[in-house]
Amino acid sequence: METEKAAQQAKFIRDSIPAGGLFAGLEWKVSPTPFPLGEKLADEIESLGRVLLQFYRAVNLLYRKSAEGKQPEWVARWLDLGKPRELIELQRSAAFKNDVPRVIRPDVLLTENGISITELDSVPGGIGLTGWLNQTYTKTGAEVLGGAEGMIRGFESIFGDAKQVHIIVSEEAKTYRPEMEWVATQMTNGKFRIHDSGFTGFKDGDAVYRFFELFDLPNVANAKRIFELASEKKVRLTPPPKPMFEEKMLFALLWNRNLQHFWRQELGEGFLARLKKVIPYTWLVDPTPLPPHAALPGLELTDWSQLKALSQKERDLILKVSGFSENAWGARGVYLGNDLSQADWSAAVDAALKNFETSPSVLQRFHKPSQVDTSWFDFTKNEVVPMKGRARLCPYYFVSGEGDAARPQLGGVLATIVPADKKIVHGMTDAVLAPCSV
Repeated sequence: METEKAAQQAKFIRDSIPAGGLFAGLEWKVSPTPFPLGEKLADEIESLGRVLLQFYRAVNLLYRKSAEGKQPEWVARWLDLGKPRELIELQRSAAFKNDVPRVIRPDVLLTENGISITELDSVPGGIGLTGWLNQTYTKTGAEVLGGAEGMIRGFESIFGDAKQVHIIVSEEAKTYRPEMEWVATQMTNGKFRIHDSGFTGFKDGDAVYRFFELFDLPNVANAKRIFELASEKKVRLTPPPKPMFEEKMLFALLWNRNLQHFWRQELGEGFLARLKKVIPYTWLVDPTPLPPHAALPGLELTDWSQLKALSQKERDLILKVSGFSENAWGARGVYLGNDLSQADWSAAVDAALKNFETSPSVLQRFHKPSQVDTSWFDFTKNEVVPMKGRARLCPYYFVSGEGDAARPQLGGVLATIVPADKKIVHGMTDAVLAPCSV
């Protein structure tokens, strides 16, 4: 792309950033063009929503059957670890029986062996940012996945015919408040409102979008009232108050050999094979002693403490807090084995074992992201700078409709490309953020 056109497009994008910003304190490198995926990858991402929705439904059923004693009891026991009694009761209540999150966002790494889904986020940031990027790049003549309005219309669709939609943003999530305020301004019907945790003016027939994590409830004054109204079916709430959907151990359950018959039955051979192809092998770090003749599958360790003795080369592994913790989001509570000293890795393993009963951790195979080519515009030098990087894609699927008729729709895909020397891919000042195109 000739420099003059690239400069025009990059400046247009930069100058279009809303006055109130999109993220508190976040800056990124502007690419003059969307990040291209190629037709095959775009099709794969497009069709992934159905598979992930079915996975959420199967998880929901597995937990319920486990709590009823019709599936192994340890499933519900693991998923309930560290949760307060009232949250477990909400998760098991008939009012939310079939509810699953209506926004599904996987974190997808591009690796040498195809895509790798490292986690699922049911309370994701980035909805407004991705919507704004899609709109703005479309205005430069680019074609983006989901189209100019895919994110906005998708988000709007998850609330059905609610009269008013209240987006409750906690203090802990306030970084994302500007982007949600931007989303509200895009709704032509004026029925979307942003509030903090002090708001209580809910009316029958309203909908509530929960933009706060369940571990943070003590700091969200109106949470109790929201859950009461939702339990009585007076308001429509998403995501539901089910902490299981905020647990990374769901991937460990998918790989657990004792549950393969259940997954096959609920997902079908095709969906199960597809999930196993894109989800790295994951273990729950449970310190319960093994019999002397047993070993952890795929690791051949007979005790979790042996994990500490692995050489740096053998540590293509990521250790992370599973969920229900202030350390379970962003890049916090994530330890990349081959990037740490023996002492730091040992300390992380010890902490994971010690905290199992209150805040369990998972171990996951690390598939290194492959190098990709991108570019960004340097406004001081007025030139396009090519960059070798590593990419994470965040597709947003919006689930509209009721019961079995509910369908996920891809609203857009956010690409985060960090310089190639960074080991973990997440939003940072050095990163290029761009929408994706075919």
